[in-house]
Amino acid sequence: MKDIDLTQNIDLDLNKNEQILRKIFENTDDIVFRKLEGGITKKLKMLLFYVDGMTTKEAISEYAIEKLLMNLDLTKIRNTPNAQIHDEIAKSNIAVSEIQILTTIQECIDKVLSGETVLLLENCSKGIMLSSRGWPMRGVQEPSAETLIRGARDGFNETMKVNISLIRRRIRDPKLKVKYSQVGKRSKTDIAVMYIEDLVNNTVLETVEKRISNIEIDAVLESSYIEEMIEDDSYSLFPQIENTERPDAAASALLEGRVVIAIDNTPSVLIAPAIFVSFMQSSEDYYERWMPACATRILRYIALPIVMILPALYVAVTQYHPNLLPTQLALYVAASRANVPFPPYFEALLMELVIELVREASFRITTPVGSTIGLVGGLVIGQSSVEAGLITPLAVIVVALTAIASFTIPSYNFGATLRLIRFGFIILAAIFGLFGISIGLSFLIIHLCTLKSCGVPYMTPFTSFVENKRDLKDTIVRPRISKMVRKPDYLHMEKKERKNV
Repeated sequence: MKDIDLTQNIDLDLNKNEQILRKIFENTDDIVFRKLEGGITKKLKMLLFYVDGMTTKEAISEYAIEKLLMNLDLTKIRNTPNAQIHDEIAKSNIAVSEIQILTTIQECIDKVLSGETVLLLENCSKGIMLSSRGWPMRGVQEPSAETLIRGARDGFNETMKVNISLIRRRIRDPKLKVKYSQVGKRSKTDIAVMYIEDLVNNTVLETVEKRISNIEIDAVLESSYIEEMIEDDSYSLFPQIENTERPDAAASALLEGRVVIAIDNTPSVLIAPAIFVSFMQSSEDYYERWMPACATRILRYIALPIVMILPALYVAVTQYHPNLLPTQLALYVAASRANVPFPPYFEALLMELVIELVREASFRITTPVGSTIGLVGGLVIGQSSVEAGLITPLAVIVVALTAIASFTIPSYNFGATLRLIRFGFIILAAIFGLFGISIGLSFLIIHLCTLKSCGVPYMTPFTSFVENKRDLKDTIVRPRISKMVRKPDYLHMEKKERKNV
């Protein structure tokens, strides 16, 4: 196979083409080759080849093979130049809905490995692709990681074209554009970049397309491969590309003027750019009445510092600054710690590690058993640790409250980042006390203010509230739908008026 030039054109000799293809697919038993003699007079030799299990063989048999065998009249095209035989056959003798003319061996291979069927003709230097994709796929189901009380129950699956159709069902606008490309030298994974032509920020669009075109990798097996290679700072803990399995969330992002990237073989689509506030918002915020939605969103922002620094505050106060506590509480903490052999920072780290172990274990097993393990494991371990004198009851309360607060963060990736940062704050608090927490917060704010997503500042609109002050109304609180009549100013679009969320 190393000696075969895949970029060569299809040869006029059908037998030679067959030998080349059989050599390329040597020891590959799921590639099916079928030689035919089509036409009423049985004079035209043909070769069909496809991947068994990836095609709808019934459709090809009924709408292509049967017509070629029984209805092909060679007398009508006998005076047609050889280079045009494929056109005449494709126009009048194939009833498949989608066909394409191929010129090289490489094109034939790519189409076959994508689930299509290729037809080669004798004395013809062109091949015909017959649309026949029909691999098994999962049905449209609600994504388990993004469940809502009110809202649509459909979700993306692993077939890219199904995902695109779910978005087009919500946005029936001819200005919704879809651009296809392939990434991966071996996997040749299909990728679709989607945007609304008159709303998208062209600078962001060009940045995304350029970064995708510059990707050099053997295979793309999941959307995270693309996410990591197009983000601005891959060393940052914070996600700079948003991902979702919900078609309504992707449609909403498109209507805001953002870019959506759909990848084949994965139910997660990517959304760029992604800013800090987008990870604190949920689709359900816009489906509930605006006042309860505002209260829920405010609750998330209250939970944000709890998730990051509450265990660190416990360590700093109990270890370095007990004078900050009320007298009775300080005496209770001192009494409860009298028989505990470990310092406060070890308590916090130990309990956080246990919580992460329980969380990971609950994810790796079936959902009913996983929830049971999470509940029973947390209760048993916490109660047993207190009775054994390994940790104080206050430490259990702090860690439990932190774990509960972490579940209010809508984005799993963003929540995982906050959990990692929490360990850093605990270490700083153990070394420097409240001063260490202040240092950590300072570096965190500086990092967030310098971080960008596809060229857009990560902390927009908080860092540019003078220019984009109107964007502040949909950050910590959610205004009424009737008041959300403008597109986000931070994308600098020419047309900012909008009719939908």
